[in-house]
Amino acid sequence: MRIVLVGPPGAGKGTQARFLAENASVPHISTGDLFRAHIDQGTPLGKQAKQFMDRGELVPDEVTVGMARYRLSQPDTAGGFLLDGFPRTVAQAEALDRELKSDRRGLDAVLALEIPAEEAVIRIAGRRVCPGNSSQHVFHVVYNPPKVDGVCDACGGELRHRDDDSEETARKRLEIYRVQTEPIIEFYTSQRLVVTISALGTVDAVTERAMRALADARAAHASVAPGT
Repeated sequence: MRIVLVGPPGAGKGTQARFLAENASVPHISTGDLFRAHIDQGTPLGKQAKQFMDRGELVPDEVTVGMARYRLSQPDTAGGFLLDGFPRTVAQAEALDRELKSDRRGLDAVLALEIPAEEAVIRIAGRRVCPGNSSQHVFHVVYNPPKVDGVCDACGGELRHRDDDSEETARKRLEIYRVQTEPIIEFYTSQRLVVTISALGTVDAVTERAMRALADARAAHASVAPGT
């Protein structure tokens, strides 16, 4: 199954992406992983991306699209994939469409996670991480508090509030999402690909909700005869 996962900051998109990709037995392809791989390997695309990132500038669409194009050309994507963080703009969505059509492939579903803005802010601003741990244990002051305030349950390290998890930053990230990324939902709605679910509730509840929605989308996709 070929899936695009979209949702605002704080919706739990990264967590759901891993679970859903594993359940569907397809590779989980995240923009962050693509950037890290190309930068670490020193590829031409990675070098271009790093130049922009080092200057604090946004990486141009053509560089991001180039990384996605290369990843989607790998053999393990033949049976499907789950894209997480890409496309991020309508221009990127259009480029993805062209790429998939050139390979005679198409998306099966665009799963959109919905969450009220204020809940997203609470989720982001309440995060606490243990930076000294290689697995970055993550807690939340409301939803997953540590046994001892400010102390990691796993290793006893000091939990910290990251600068990019402040309420002010959270609101800025939500506004960027609204302006840059939310329009792709309308773009894919016109193609009858969007399946929307609530991201409220426990991780397991949202995962179950998402799996049901994708199963319904797969059944609907299969029921449409080619060329119709």
